[in-house]
This record gives sequence, C-alpha cells and structure tokens, in this order.
Amino acid sequence: MEAENLTTVTEFIILGFPEYPDLQIPLFLLFLLIYLIILMGNLTIIALTCLDPHLHTPMYFFICNLSFLDISYTSVTLPKLLDIFLRKGQHISAVGCFTQAYFFIFLACEEFLLLTVMAYDRYIAICHPLRYPEIMNQKLCVLMALGSWIFGFLEPMTHTVLLSHLSYCRFNEINHFFCDLSAVLKLSCTSTSTIDHLTYIFGAFIGLPCFFLILTSYVYIISTILRIRSTEGRHKAFSTCSSHLTVVILYYGTLMCLYMRPASMQSLDQNKLFALLYNVLIPMVNPMIYSLKNREVKEAMRRVFNLNRKQFF
Repeated sequence: MEAENLTTVTEFIILGFPEYPDLQIPLFLLFLLIYLIILMGNLTIIALTCLDPHLHTPMYFFICNLSFLDISYTSVTLPKLLDIFLRKGQHISAVGCFTQAYFFIFLACEEFLLLTVMAYDRYIAICHPLRYPEIMNQKLCVLMALGSWIFGFLEPMTHTVLLSHLSYCRFNEINHFFCDLSAVLKLSCTSTSTIDHLTYIFGAFIGLPCFFLILTSYVYIISTILRIRSTEGRHKAFSTCSSHLTVVILYYGTLMCLYMRPASMQSLDQNKLFALLYNVLIPMVNPMIYSLKNREVKEAMRRVFNLNRKQFF
C-alpha cells in the first residue's frame, strides 16, 4: 500500500452515461438543444429586465440574478458533458476537476441564498405593500444580491482545498457526468470524514436556515392572502409569488429526492439522473415559469419587440 500511495492521480475520467453507448450522438443533440434553450430563455429574461423600464423593480432585479445563475450553473457542467458525448472527451485534469466542483458548489449555495432573498422580497410585497418601496430600496436590493454572491463564492473554498489535498491513488474514473463532490470523494483512498462533517455543518447552517426562512415567509404570505376579502384581490396577490413558489418547490423537491432517500436506495446511476433534474431541467423551465405565467413579462416582450420593429422600419 505504501508504494501505491506514492502515485497520485493527476487527471480523472468522467464516465458520463456509458450505459447508453449507442445513444451518444442522439444524447449530444438532445443536451445541445437543452443548453441552447437554457441560454436563450435566460438571456431573454436578462435582456428584457435591462431594456424595459417597467421591469426595473426589486422582483425582476432578483429574477435577473437568478437567470444569470442558471446560465452559469449549466455552463459549469453541460459543455463538458457535450464533449463527452461528441468526442468522448472524458479526461479532465485534477485541477480542472476541482475547479468544476468548486464552481458547482458555489452556484448551488448561491441558489439557496438567492431563493431566500426572493422569498423575503415577496413577503414584504404582500404583507407590507405600503412600505415595500421604502424597505426594498435599490441600495438594499444590491446589498442583498451582492452579499449572497460573495457568501456563495467564499463558502466552497474550504471544501475545495480539502478535496485537492486528498490522495486519489486507487481509481480515477468518476461515475458521474461532472465532478460531483460525492462522486469524487468515493475515489479517495484516504479518510474523507473531515469533508463529510464539513458538508453536514454547512448544510445545517445554510441549507436548513434558507429552507425555514422561505417556509416562514410563505406562512405569512398565505396567511395574508387568505385575509383578503375579494377573490380578485387574492388571485392578484398570489400571482405575484406563484412563479417563485413554483421554482422553490421544484428546486427543494429535487434536492430532497436526491439527498433524503435512505442510503440503501441510493446508487450513483440514480444520483446522476436526479442531478440532471436540478442541473438541467430547472434552469430550462425557470424562464418559462417566469414568462409564461407572468403578464408583466409578456407585456415587456411586446413593448421591446414593437420598439425594435419601429426603429428597424
């Protein structure tokens, strides 16, 4: 064993989906289409928010941040997966793998924080509508968004440093479609207990508080909506938070299916499929949720389209 420990892995092999050898090209085309839809949908949301003055509000400022997050999220993993499908480019350097793991954890942490900030914004809008412009001013919105990005950026540094100092002397094949933390840790021939404990600690201090803050916000929101006498008023109030609530249910529901299953029911192949849901499906449907269910976005699209058409002609 001592001789084996002298050899350190300098690169990893990301297996992707080897169980479908005859479907690599069709899968490449499918995921390329999905990636293009994600880019187009989220860039459209960002462009509309920047171009239309009617969308210069706190809610759409945070939606714009979420769209940028979704683009970044998928750009960390999907280009490499497309390379695996098309050219069998499964090799990735150890530095590249740790970098990918870092950015994935960073963006996952940022999504927790950003969804929590958006829940607070909806809480103030519905429960304290008269004070909303005063409380959710431009300075506070920028500070909340900037704070969440900075905290998310710093959080995975300890994980990444510890990950890079582990010894990977047995195998270098990652049974996943990206350098997922749990999949990489399975390759280490040294103890990973420190990183495991750190993951639980950060989950307890970030994931759970974010979940309970969102839950508390919606308890107050639903309570306030139920006290509104008119049906039209209740519908209007609920429509302002229905998109965010849908995204929260999708995101947390997927993570719970992935991480709260009994250990006996978990497998790396199943984990890959669940990871596809929050890594690919959610960033793809988020723009649809915010545009198809949102009258203001539809009107903004008409205004921007009509303005550009007039300028063109």
